[in-house]
Amino acid sequence: MERNRLESLVRPNIRNLCPYSTARDEYAGRPGIFLDANESPYDTGFNRYPDPRQQALKARISVLKGVPAERIFVGNGSDEAIDLLFRIFCVPGRDNAVAIVPSYGMYAVAAATNDVALREVPLGADFSLPAEALLAAADADSRLLFLCSPNNPTGNAFAPEALCGLAERFPGIVVVDEAYIDFSRVPGLLGVLDRYHNLVVLQTLSKAWGLAGLRVGLAFADPYIARLMGAVKYPYNLSQAAQQLALQALEQDPAPRIAAIVAGRDRLAARLPAFACVRKVWPSEANFLLVEVDDPDALYAHLLADGIIVRNRSRVPGCAGCLRITAGLPEENEQLIQSIEAYEKSHLR
Repeated sequence: MERNRLESLVRPNIRNLCPYSTARDEYAGRPGIFLDANESPYDTGFNRYPDPRQQALKARISVLKGVPAERIFVGNGSDEAIDLLFRIFCVPGRDNAVAIVPSYGMYAVAAATNDVALREVPLGADFSLPAEALLAAADADSRLLFLCSPNNPTGNAFAPEALCGLAERFPGIVVVDEAYIDFSRVPGLLGVLDRYHNLVVLQTLSKAWGLAGLRVGLAFADPYIARLMGAVKYPYNLSQAAQQLALQALEQDPAPRIAAIVAGRDRLAARLPAFACVRKVWPSEANFLLVEVDDPDALYAHLLADGIIVRNRSRVPGCAGCLRITAGLPEENEQLIQSIEAYEKSHLR
C-alpha cells in the first residue's frame, strides 16, 4: 500500500487534529525547578507527571525488538491500541472492520463501542486462516482487519506468508495481534514491518514477561500510524510506576520462564488425551490449550470446586465443548491432572 493511500484511510478530523500538548511535551532539557504543570512540589515519588511519550521505555523496546522507536506505540494494554485504531481509521456508523472468529473478544467490543460494524469470518477447517473469505468480506468501507496469531482461544499460529499476503491485498489496515508470539515456533512479522505501510503488529508485556498487572501493550507500525496513535491517546496514558517497572523487567531474560511454560503446555497436551472425557486437544503455539471435552460445564464446575479456574469457551462460535486451559507452574498443572482424574472416577461409578 502506498503512503498516500494510507493517509487517505485516516478519518479527516484525525488527520487535522491538533493534539493536546502537555507541559512535558513543551519542555526539553535538564531537570530543574518545575513550576509548569501545577503538580505538587512535595516529593512522594509520584508527584510529577510521567513522560507522555515514554521515551526511555521505547528506547529499550527498540533495542529489544529491533524496531526503530518512531515505529513504536506504548499503550495501556493492547486494548488501548485496538481502540485507538478504530478511532483513527473508522468513521462511526459508516466504516466497517473484518475479523476472524473465534478470536479475541475485544475486537468486537471495541467495534461496538465505536459504532463500527464488525464482519466476522469463521476460521476454516482445523482453525485454518480463511484468507479468500476475509478478502471477500471486505468492501470500499473496510478499514481494519484483525488477525490474532497465535490465535486466542484456538492457540494456532498462521503462516507469516499468508498474513503478508493479506497485508498486500486487503484495502485497509491489517492488524496482527501477536500477544502470544513469545511462546510460538512460528515467527512473527516485526521483521517485515517496513515492507507494508498498512501493517500494525500488536504485542504485550502481559504474557511472556509476566506484567499483566501493569497493563503495558505495544504496537509496531509505520511511523505515520505510530504518530497518529500518539496524538489521539490520552496524554499520560501510561503511569510512571508502569514505565519504571516495565523498564526494570525488560532488563531480565524471560527465556527460562517461557521455556518452562512451553514445556508445561506440551506435557499437558501429551497427558490430557488419556482421559476418557477429553475428545481432542488442539495444537497450540500459545501458553494455553484449547481442550474439547464431553461435558464442559460439568468439568468446569468440578475444577472450580477444586479451586482450579479455567475458561469455559464452549459457547464461543467454533469452540463447542471446549475449555481453555492456561499452562501454569508444574505443581499447578499436576493438580489439574489429579482433579480431572478424580472427576473421571466420580463419573464412571
